[in-house]
Amino acid sequence: MVQRTVLERFPAGGPRGSWPAEEFAAARRGEGVAAEVVMDLEEDAFLVVVPQQAADRGQ
Repeated sequence: MVQRTVLERFPAGGPRGSWPAEEFAAARRGEGVAAEVVMDLEEDAFLVVVPQQAADRGQ
């Protein structure tokens, strides 16, 4: 199982043509953070996540 940290949540029902989660993730990637967007179907939201570092998992 992949461990990830959620940086931000965005509602799935944004305005047509607007991709705030993708824009937020792109800005983080521009800062050198390995951010990606995933869908949380239960919450009907897009999540911007990053993989947890080994130190965060207690390894």
